[in-house]
This record gives sequence, structure tokens and C-alpha cells, in this order.
Amino acid sequence: MASEEEVPEGTVQNILDQESLKWVFVGGKGGVGKTTCSSILSILLSKVRASVLIISTDPAHNLSDAFQQRFTKIPTLVNGFTNLFAMEVDPNVENDDLPNVEGMDSFFSDLANSIPGIDEAMSFAEMLRLVQTMDYSVIVFDTAPTGHTLRLLQFPTTLEKGMDKMMSLRNRFSGLLNQEFGEDAMLGKLEGMRNVIEQVNRQFKDPDLTTFVCICIPEFLSLYETERLVQELAKFEIDTHNILINQVLFDEEGVESKLLKARMRMQQKYIDQFYMLYDDFHITKLPLLPQEVCGVEALKGFSDKFLSPFNPSTTEETVEDLEQKVSLLQSQLQEAETELEILRKGKQKA
Repeated sequence: MASEEEVPEGTVQNILDQESLKWVFVGGKGGVGKTTCSSILSILLSKVRASVLIISTDPAHNLSDAFQQRFTKIPTLVNGFTNLFAMEVDPNVENDDLPNVEGMDSFFSDLANSIPGIDEAMSFAEMLRLVQTMDYSVIVFDTAPTGHTLRLLQFPTTLEKGMDKMMSLRNRFSGLLNQEFGEDAMLGKLEGMRNVIEQVNRQFKDPDLTTFVCICIPEFLSLYETERLVQELAKFEIDTHNILINQVLFDEEGVESKLLKARMRMQQKYIDQFYMLYDDFHITKLPLLPQEVCGVEALKGFSDKFLSPFNPSTTEETVEDLEQKVSLLQSQLQEAETELEILRKGKQKA
């Protein structure tokens, strides 16, 4: 089994070095810190790229909380940056996103409802079309929990199937559609969406252009969810080679809590399994902090842990810290000597 000492620590430097990357997806189980990690990745990318857009597709939308700034479905410049933009979109379809041709609303609605997921897929296609016209260097997706993310990654396939079905209907009922609804108007926008989604689909499957960063914590359910995600990404032919293990407890001197030590042992068991399962991945361990990471300065402060392995023993200690440690050790030694003396006296009496 792999151990911490035997396996070189990974960082996200490989993502920053890959200049060809256009799309970076960040995902994992709920509550593992996806928004914090995707926000920091976008900040780091903004240092090496001309322009970065981070998009939240999670209906819960925590991006505004992370940066402590209100975001909407319109890209907004993040405070303190000149080239980092953020937007929050709901992947559920809105009426404004659908083709609007007089007399065909009910027909199109019925047709869309007959294709599972087509409404969400079309909304996603609209967002991608909008994003592509803005010409950002790289786009980071802060995705919803795993199940929703997998559905989002299926949208290109869903939309292509839906378009095929609509084109089939077009060929069979061409005259009727043209007479009743204005065939060209109805299908023109759909054809445009299809072109966008086909192009994006090709890009998503190109490891030079797209990668998926898995966020997890060192617990069983998160390990299970990560493995499920990695397997599904392989089916979609989407590249993934970075795992960020968040909320790791590091063993520091002076920690005496039995609960903490038990928790560390439990975490280490799953960390070892991550290294064993994903020995060809870049695995980055991020420490559990005593406070939330909110606001640009806090995000920037935490970002150095993404670029160099965290080692609690290297933290600088003041003279006062060392004096306290010496005092504690002297006190513990004195207590141990007292207990030993009591034991010796008891033994002599016996």
C-alpha cells in the first residue's frame, strides 16, 4: 500500500502549464469544497492567461458567497481583477432561450417534452454559444454535485439525438411545417445550436482542450463517488488526471486529542486508497482550515496550497511558540516522573 512518504506530492501546476486548455470542469460529491477549489483555480489561471471566466452551473450557486460579490447570468468582472469574470447560470431552460416563432409554441413544447433532457440541453447550448462569442482564454465550470454534473456532460449527446429526431420530422413533414409554422425560422436556430454543440462536443473530448478536476475528501462515500465520476468521464471520453483531496487533517506536534488522532488514521486509510487507485493522477492534498475560505484575499491566501505540498512541520515558529513547547514537554516529563515514582513505591510495598 502506498504511503505519504513514498508517493510524490502533486499540485495543480500541470493545469496552469497546459496553455492549450479551453475548458476546465470542477466536480465531485456535495459538500467537499468544489466552489472554493474552482474559485482558486480560476484565480491561479488568471495569472497565466489573458482572460478567465468561471461559471457556476450549480442551482445552489455558492460562487457569490466564495468571492463575496453578487453574480448573475451576465459575466461580471471579479473585484480586484482585470481579467477574471464570473457568472451564475441555471441550466434549466427558460422560455426566452427557446425559438420563438408565432403559432408554433405548443408544437415545439410538445416536441421538446418528447425528448428527455432536451430542454436543459438546449439551455446549456445557448449558454455555450454565448460564452464562445466572448472569446475567453479559458472557462472554468463550478458544477453541481456528481449526478447533475454527469447529466450536464450528457447534454451534447442529448442535444444531438434531439436534433436528429427533429430533422427526421422535418424530412417527413417538410411541407406541413413550412406551411403552418415557418420551417426555416423554427429550425434555423436549432441548426445553429447543433453546430455549436457539435463543435463543443469535439472540444470536450480533446484532452488538449478539456480536463476535469475531481474534488473529494478522505472518506468512504467521497472515494466511492470519485471512482464513479472517473469511470463515467472515461465513458464520455473526457480527460481527467487531477484529484484534489480537501479537508485533510495533518498530524502536528502537540495534538493530543484521541478523537483527532482517530480521525487522522481514518483519513490516512482513504488517502492511501486514493494513491493506490489513481497512481497516474496528480493528487493534491489540501489542509482542513479552522475558518471558512471566503473573499478574494482568503482565496488568494489558500491558493499557495494548490501549488506546493502542505507540510505543517515547515511552518515558521516564534521564540514564544518554542518556549511554550519546551514548557509543555517539561510539565509532561514532570508528570510522567511523578507517576513512575508512585508506581515504584506501590511495587516496593507489594
